[in-house]
Amino acid sequence: MKRTLILLAAGLTLSGCVVGPNYVSPAPKAPAQGDLSQASAAGFVADEPPADWWRLFNDPAIERLVNEALAANTDLRVAAANLRQARAVLRETRSARLPSTTVNAQGGYGQVSGSTLGIDGPGPRGDSYQASFDVGYQVDLFGKITRAIQAGRADVEASQAAYDLARVTVVAETIRAYSDACAAGQQLAVSAQTLKLQEDTFDLTRRLEAGGRGTGLQTSQGQALLEQTRSTVPLYEAQRKAALFRLAVLTGKPPAEFPADAAACNTPPVVKQAIPVGNGATLLARRADVRAAERRLASATAQVGVATADLYPNISIGGSIGSTANSPEGLFKSSGLNFSIGPLLSFSFPNMSVARARIAQARAGADAALATFDGTWLTALQDVETSLAAYVAAGQQVEALRRAREASGEAARIARLRYRSGAEAFQTVLDAERTQASNELLLAQAESGFSDATITLFLALGGGWQQPPQG
Repeated sequence: MKRTLILLAAGLTLSGCVVGPNYVSPAPKAPAQGDLSQASAAGFVADEPPADWWRLFNDPAIERLVNEALAANTDLRVAAANLRQARAVLRETRSARLPSTTVNAQGGYGQVSGSTLGIDGPGPRGDSYQASFDVGYQVDLFGKITRAIQAGRADVEASQAAYDLARVTVVAETIRAYSDACAAGQQLAVSAQTLKLQEDTFDLTRRLEAGGRGTGLQTSQGQALLEQTRSTVPLYEAQRKAALFRLAVLTGKPPAEFPADAAACNTPPVVKQAIPVGNGATLLARRADVRAAERRLASATAQVGVATADLYPNISIGGSIGSTANSPEGLFKSSGLNFSIGPLLSFSFPNMSVARARIAQARAGADAALATFDGTWLTALQDVETSLAAYVAAGQQVEALRRAREASGEAARIARLRYRSGAEAFQTVLDAERTQASNELLLAQAESGFSDATITLFLALGGGWQQPPQG
């Protein structure tokens, strides 16, 4: 008994030893702590993007749709379930620190084999009752349980980051679907305006032909241009419906239940102020995919410690108390009492090949996780730098096409006036109207692209998973 107590005390004393590497995050040492190279362009400020960045659009419809998506989106529900599962796994891992207990009870009628008693013939028959209470405790002598808990905690944090990434993506894609619906509405409006102008021109050519001042060729050319423009309308209508259907599903509704205000929108949303972009260091802390990769690296590092602990002895301390009797009341008599207490030592020495192979696997997994982390933050920087450059280019394109739209509209107006007065050929009118229609459509597409570039930039910046301040 004294030896048992000595072994018990020694095991508890040594249980603070934890083998394997201690994790140190590589994020502060990643060479991405400075300013973003493309952020010096006009239209950007170094402030941190707000958690509720979608409010920068100043559009009540966007805010309502985002709230609906965050409450009902199915991808978010999946991510939330995965997070709950990871937390439950961590609770299971933590329970290894607690003693395990087992209660057993049985009773029955049977016969003992005579041969076990050294007699010929059958042995005695009778009732038999047993009851026992067992307790076991695994001494975390070399930190295997500690490292497993560290790995589980990192897995939970990685699942939280995955949920945050899903939240960011859902917000961005909801706004993108709304923007696409508005852009298609704008293109429909441009087509309707262009159709009205070309219908007026076509009507004029028919009247001139009827009056002897025009030709059938001019009338046919005018009709061909009119029908060419009319042919684009069904395509834009289909694009708007597709965006509306996507928007409905993103907000957790059947496709046919799309919002009426989105169906009526014909102006893509834009941010009318400088975009806050932060810097490289805050980007790494803000991007959910970078945080997820860093937490997976932490988990993989802890798994090295779990595998390393198998190189050392495993000690469990157990105890059991019970009673055996021939009748139920006999279970409570001292004559049936039995108990035991003591340590259990297991050690795979000298065959350590399995343990060392598992350590090699864990170290390779940690190396892969480190490479993944490095690749993730490099990709994050690439996404942001590319999105910054694309945002600037999209804005410049819109400005240039607005000037082109104004010039081509004036040219078409002058051509129609000169044609009515007989000072200009009809081909000049057709060319001017074709150029005007093309520039109107290009501008609508560019404004849609600028709105999309804004959403892509905010998605690359990684904000939107944080809980915004209340009030």
